[in-house]
Amino acid sequence: AIIQVYGARAWGWRGIFGMHTWIAIKRENAPIFERYEVVGFGVSGGARAVRRNRYPVDAYWAGNAPVLLGEIRGERAAAAIPRLIEAVDAYPYDHRYTIWPGPNSNSFTAFVLRRAGGIGIELPPLAVGKDYIGQGRWYARAPSGTGFQFSMMGLIGMTIAADEGLEINLLGLTFGVDFTRPALKLPGLGRIGLS
Repeated sequence: AIIQVYGARAWGWRGIFGMHTWIAIKRENAPIFERYEVVGFGVSGGARAVRRNRYPVDAYWAGNAPVLLGEIRGERAAAAIPRLIEAVDAYPYDHRYTIWPGPNSNSFTAFVLRRAGGIGIELPPLAVGKDYIGQGRWYARAPSGTGFQFSMMGLIGMTIAADEGLEINLLGLTFGVDFTRPALKLPGLGRIGLS
């Protein structure tokens, strides 16, 4: 059993600051992976935002190569996959998509990771929209499950977590410090420090 989170730079000028993220799972003994993501194309015309297997798991996005952001394997992944699928089904913005500040593809990935509970995969600073918690909510678990975040509609907020470190979110952009794997986190640049 495998859970993977991928990301690739966004289309056009948006790629300067942001990336698109998605989740891939392979159930135990399954012959293939499944890919889950949110895509804005067609949503205003009534299409669902959550898409399954629209592209191969490691396909390029907008001409940009994907990067594996994190993965878990084995028994831990097998135990988390049902919670992850349940979180995909519970995503509250399946008929809504807003590039900025959210809900968008990164809001979806963060929601699923948060809801699946303690998977331990963090999203990078380039995942603009990851801090969009939702209307009427001011705090939630950090996507990694190792701390908490506070946010006002994804426009201003803060995350304090073992995996994410200290992150300040200002207008959807992330500024931060990772203490566990020493690095600065900056808009457009991502992590600067240890990989």
